[in-house]
Amino acid sequence: MGGSGSKAKGVWPFTGSGSSGECPDVSDQSLARMCGYKNATPFVFTRRSSLYFDEDGDLAHEFYEETVVTKNGRKKAKLKRIHKNLVPQGIVKLDHPRIHVDFPVIICEI
Repeated sequence: MGGSGSKAKGVWPFTGSGSSGECPDVSDQSLARMCGYKNATPFVFTRRSSLYFDEDGDLAHEFYEETVVTKNGRKKAKLKRIHKNLVPQGIVKLDHPRIHVDFPVIICEI
C-alpha cells in the first residue's frame, strides 16, 4: 500500500536490548511510542495516501477532463489527464494496525 522498507543499513529496530525486551509501564496508549532506540513497535498506525484533492474538493487517484477535438470536420471527445492544482491527501490513519514490512517473524507457513 505504498509503503517501503527501511533505508537504514545495519539497524534492526525490533530486537530488544534488555533481557525481556519489554518496556517498563507499557499500556495501550504507549504501544506506538518507542521506549528506547532498540524497542520499536512492529505495528504501523498511519500511511501516506495516494489520493489527491482537486479544486472542487473531490478525492481520487486520477482526474480527467473531457475535451472536444475536431479532426477532418468530425468532433471527437477525448479525455485529458489533469496534473495541475492537485493537493495530496497526506497521512491517513489506518482503521486497524498493520504489521511493519521489516518485522522479522513468519506469520503463516504453508
